[in-house]
Amino acid sequence: MTDLLYSQEEDALRAAVRDLLTDHCAAADVAARAESAAPHDLDLWKSLARSMGLAGLLIPESLGGQGAGHREAAVVLEELGRAVAPVPYLTSAVVATEALLDCGDEELLGRLATGRTIGVLAVGLHLGPGAAVPVVRVENSTLHGELTGIADAAVADVLLVPADDGGLYAVAADADADADADAVTRTPQVSLDLTRPLATVTLDGAPGRRLGDAEPAVRRALRAAAGLLASEQLGLADWALTETVRYLKERKQFNRPVGGFQALKHRLAQLWLEVVNLRAAARAAADALATGADTDITVAVAQAYAAPVAVRAAEEALQLHGGLGMTWEHPVHLCLKRAKADSLAYGTAGTHREALAELVDLRAP
Repeated sequence: MTDLLYSQEEDALRAAVRDLLTDHCAAADVAARAESAAPHDLDLWKSLARSMGLAGLLIPESLGGQGAGHREAAVVLEELGRAVAPVPYLTSAVVATEALLDCGDEELLGRLATGRTIGVLAVGLHLGPGAAVPVVRVENSTLHGELTGIADAAVADVLLVPADDGGLYAVAADADADADADAVTRTPQVSLDLTRPLATVTLDGAPGRRLGDAEPAVRRALRAAAGLLASEQLGLADWALTETVRYLKERKQFNRPVGGFQALKHRLAQLWLEVVNLRAAARAAADALATGADTDITVAVAQAYAAPVAVRAAEEALQLHGGLGMTWEHPVHLCLKRAKADSLAYGTAGTHREALAELVDLRAP
């Protein structure tokens, strides 16, 4: 039977990431950065990716990575979720990396492993593992078309673009890196979660290098994204619950702690049970991705359960903080926005329930 408990190594990794985020990812700084023209914290990304080597967790050591697995990446995402960290870890170190692992592109994988190159799969954030993926046209060996809802495209150095010939192409998005990169335009889109901004990517004669077949690479990347997103949602929900319990112990009304009121105890107890169940589902998804055992089913179960729980935990945190929770200064709004945006990312809970029904042959009558 699989052991879903955290290992000593995973606990040590969690402690190291949490210490770094405590020192360099204060909620006030995240909120201020989210309203600026540069919402990503690239200094924090540099510390995570280069100093700690976390960008290469899923990449083999022979290619410059850490040779770890999805369970370790899940622990990192839990902590990033707790802090609502504005870094492209999920999009580059997980999604783009998984696509490149399927294509077997060692050169790009080596660059992503160092953290000096940020890769982004040019597929809309809202699309799940089984969804039809929009593609661009290949004309005269160049790419033409428009793709919307691309998360973290603003900081991408390389875009992985699916094309109508069935291939996945690497397109340089950094104008300093390629003289032809003017053919790549990234237009910011209005998004609820300002810490993970979206953009429309327009390609007008952009040169691209074919990496491999798009369909299996994109499917693998989106499956890993959905499975590990549950760990980010777990981090969000756990933070919301922990902070709410702490606040209700300190806040007094009628000369007694608000947390002592039985009605609130019941709400918190129910939320605690849901978060515990979410932890089990997220850990199972990470382990299934690592071992390859019942991966599609386990990922679908995790995402079907994770999104509603994360949103409810954030909503309860906002409500139970009272007037304080409604202020811009309190970080609960960052948590709620990320939870709501995550509930639409890589397939909604309903989409995953429908997929699960097909997988286990329990279709609706």
